[in-house]
Amino acid sequence: MTNGPAAFPGAGAEGWDVALRDRFRRRARPGTTRGADDDHFEAFASSRRGVEGFVEPATTTTAMTLVLVAGDGEWTRRRVPTLKAAFAFGTRLGLPVYDVAATGYPPRMREWTARRKAAGEPRT
Repeated sequence: MTNGPAAFPGAGAEGWDVALRDRFRRRARPGTTRGADDDHFEAFASSRRGVEGFVEPATTTTAMTLVLVAGDGEWTRRRVPTLKAAFAFGTRLGLPVYDVAATGYPPRMREWTARRKAAGEPRT
């Protein structure tokens, strides 16, 4: 058995360097949402009426998230890097954004989820 970094697969000097660069490359700029999440939110908001945003605080197991809820209760959730980014996103699209800890979830969101569950539709 060997001791040191070579004992782990890909742990040679080259492996550590690549891992370190990957770690920094995958991060979004502070105060911005990530590209794919941004695109998803924009598509959701532009194809539905009465969309509002609700920021969910970070917990020990989940990152801060933004939930977009349409007028009929349909909703989608994605991570956001900061509270400021969530509110900036809402401002950019002209959507009201609320802190869910202060306002709670809108009843239509729970009603929509209950209707889907009653219809036997799978969770997505």
